[in-house]
Amino acid sequence: MHILVLGAAGMVGRKLVERLVRDGRLGNSEISRLTLQDVVAPTKPEKAGYPVDVVAGDFAVPGFAEKLVAGRPDVIFHLAAIVSGEAELDFDKGYRINLDGTRMLFDAVRLVGDGYKPRLVFTSSIAVFGAPFPDAIGDEFFHTPLLSYGTQKAIGELLLADYTRRGFFEGVGIRLPTICIRPGLPNKAASGFFSNILREPLAGKEAVLPVSEDVRHWHATPRSAVGFLLHAATMDTAKIGPRRNLTMPGLSATVGEQIAALKRVAGETVAARIKRVPDPFIIGIVDGWPRNFEAKRARELGFTTEEHSFDDIIRIHIEDELGGNFVA
Repeated sequence: MHILVLGAAGMVGRKLVERLVRDGRLGNSEISRLTLQDVVAPTKPEKAGYPVDVVAGDFAVPGFAEKLVAGRPDVIFHLAAIVSGEAELDFDKGYRINLDGTRMLFDAVRLVGDGYKPRLVFTSSIAVFGAPFPDAIGDEFFHTPLLSYGTQKAIGELLLADYTRRGFFEGVGIRLPTICIRPGLPNKAASGFFSNILREPLAGKEAVLPVSEDVRHWHATPRSAVGFLLHAATMDTAKIGPRRNLTMPGLSATVGEQIAALKRVAGETVAARIKRVPDPFIIGIVDGWPRNFEAKRARELGFTTEEHSFDDIIRIHIEDELGGNFVA
């Protein structure tokens, strides 16, 4: 099996590649080749046991996507995107990458022809939903995105469903919760503070909280995100039907509940490193974000999470990123 990962240098992309290399297979099929793409060269895994091609370049440049799919990968993970805050600040860049690039990729697959029909997993976002919200958003709730990023992802979902309906590929779209705790350095995602206020204090650093502790949001760990991707790539799509995009399971929590969990797991001294500095730009974005989901359909189709409480989310970060060791 040949697997192509777009956005392989990103946090979720790196963790997906690590899991694929560790397992050596996807579902019941052994991996025979990996192609990893990003705007910067992804790290080439060692000891993969099969060829790994690393491609650095912008998939939204005309003609680039055609080169990526020329090897007819069996499974394509489309993780490449400009994140929410950056897409809101740079209108042209957001639409060029998140919409035009996605359309170019889908068309590149379509134009291969000759019976080529890969499984294509597209990472969408809960940003496709906009306020006002019910207490828990169900599977029938409509798309009314309030940000450019959410609009771009919503259009991508429609394209995925239509290209799948036309038989050009076997698409599955997964709306990811906000991934928490994200390892590494802060990025330009407006949601980054959800991780920053936990990751930085655990590392002995101060962190800035730009919103109220009453803000509630939908979260999942990096472990769960990788599990979602693997299941989407291997599940029986006959059970999905024409509605190809699914809201992933997660955990709803307020910022205050996050901080309380941090105190329980790591202590008051660690939590005291969080500084409250309101940011009107971030507050304005977060006000239109969804807070809680039922995610019934995804669970019925076999999608599961690794965490059951916010304490679990923090402990998973300590296990996966701090070697299981933590000193306040």
